[in-house]
Amino acid sequence: TGAAQVGIAAEEDFREAFPGCELGAMPPFGNLYGMDVFVDPRLAKDKEIVFNAGTHRALIRMAYEDFERLVQPKVVALSRTN
Repeated sequence: TGAAQVGIAAEEDFREAFPGCELGAMPPFGNLYGMDVFVDPRLAKDKEIVFNAGTHRALIRMAYEDFERLVQPKVVALSRTN
């Protein structure tokens, strides 16, 4: 990201960035909201992904390949295993 420090933001910190979405149900389409999207390499290996569709009652299931084509996320190691 180029930042000196990074941390996990509270949902309240970016509530206004996702108009029309319920808090905690924001879809991973940051590109539609002017944000970069980061994906861990292990998620990028999944055949399908499932995520909230802006509400706590609707989900989207899609091929990771389609998500990658639409969002063009930056693949970065976001976690580590022991």
